[in-house]
Amino acid sequence: MIYGSKETERSAIFDVAKLMAAAARTAPKACGIDNIETLILDGEDKDALAAEMRKIAEETGVEHFARDAGNVDHSEYIILVGVKNIPISLNCGLCGFETCAGAVHAAARCAFNITDLGIAVGSAAAVAADNRIDNRIMWSAGAAAVRLQLFSDRVKVCYGIPLSTTGKSIYFDRQ
Repeated sequence: MIYGSKETERSAIFDVAKLMAAAARTAPKACGIDNIETLILDGEDKDALAAEMRKIAEETGVEHFARDAGNVDHSEYIILVGVKNIPISLNCGLCGFETCAGAVHAAARCAFNITDLGIAVGSAAAVAADNRIDNRIMWSAGAAAVRLQLFSDRVKVCYGIPLSTTGKSIYFDRQ
């Protein structure tokens, strides 16, 4: 059997996306609290995310939502990495509140959770880079995913990482 480049590259991207999800899951987290969720989208689900990004661009006038949606359109997959807001009960004050209870009452984001998300996203993007899969971390895609409620209701912050294999990265030289 002969496998063409398009077919093998799509398969490779999906394999790497799964490895990225595993890297995000196993990334170090404050106090060992497992607060990371991941999703991989393609097809109609990826199209719906791009459409929501365009909708946000129209509503807000922030044009890079539309630009990034174009990148999502031309990507084979997008992996979403979100974080559940789970205060770790240190009463550290990094969120701006004296106690975790005060932060929960005010619906504030735990600074450690946000840090955990950054580490998880970095770990996931490193896997893509190590496997030579073009990618770009997009907060705009994450914002659309949260707005679409693709994750559990505890995920309020997310990033998207679209993935592509083309002769030249589609994520650079963007207008």
